[in-house]
Amino acid sequence: MIRDITLGQYYPAKSTIHKLDPRVKLVTTIVFIISLFVAKGVVGYAIASLFLAMVIRMSRVPFSYMTKGLKAIIMILMLTVLFNLFLIDGDFVLWRFGFLRITDKGLKTAVFMAVRLIYLILGSSIMTLTTTPNDLTDGLEKLLGPLKKLHVPVHEIAMMMSIALRFIPILLEETDKIMKAQIARGADFETGNLLQKAKAMVPLLVPLFISAFRRANDLAMAMEARCYHGGDGRTKMKPLHYESRDRIAYAVVWGYFLLMAAAGWAASFYAVMWL
Repeated sequence: MIRDITLGQYYPAKSTIHKLDPRVKLVTTIVFIISLFVAKGVVGYAIASLFLAMVIRMSRVPFSYMTKGLKAIIMILMLTVLFNLFLIDGDFVLWRFGFLRITDKGLKTAVFMAVRLIYLILGSSIMTLTTTPNDLTDGLEKLLGPLKKLHVPVHEIAMMMSIALRFIPILLEETDKIMKAQIARGADFETGNLLQKAKAMVPLLVPLFISAFRRANDLAMAMEARCYHGGDGRTKMKPLHYESRDRIAYAVVWGYFLLMAAAGWAASFYAVMWL
């Protein structure tokens, strides 16, 4: 499961999505996440599915590679589905066994919540898979630039997020190495129930934390050796600027959001009319 986490990893490819300005991809991801909460009914999720499928195809990232990240949240996904399936009351009972029952509203909510969670992971993965950490830092700092007038440490916030994203694949690789080393010494991480597997993972934490602190110390020393003192007065080797494809992407994204909002409003209107 550790090897299946794709968040924070970059997949190099020559695609239109890779060439977009990082600010466009950040805004698109935020708009897409908001649209999933605006979506109501089958029509809204169908529009979101078409938009997500189009973006995945344009990114040229293999769909099988992108769905690897879903394996890490399979337990959260199952719990979300089960809670919504059995704990939400509805107008009609579809199935009953003792105190457990499934209603029409519970089934609908469980399906929509599962789709929403899957789309959240896929949409966020597209941004990190098609954008390098340096570009993400520059784009985030540029977007939050107006907050500097309010004395918000924009550069420091963007730098922390960039370092966090960069450390995710490094720590995953380090965890994999530690697991292999302990398996070679007789450790067992596969057999037993869920509690036993959790206890078996405890010996991984000490060497992993030591390695993380060592890497953080090395990074701090490297930044000090290069006279890093924050973002004041710093220049960019490749300054960001919008091109025609970025403006087209903005138009497509906001058109998609307006379509989702219209679909949500129509679903609410018809629901009120039927009542």
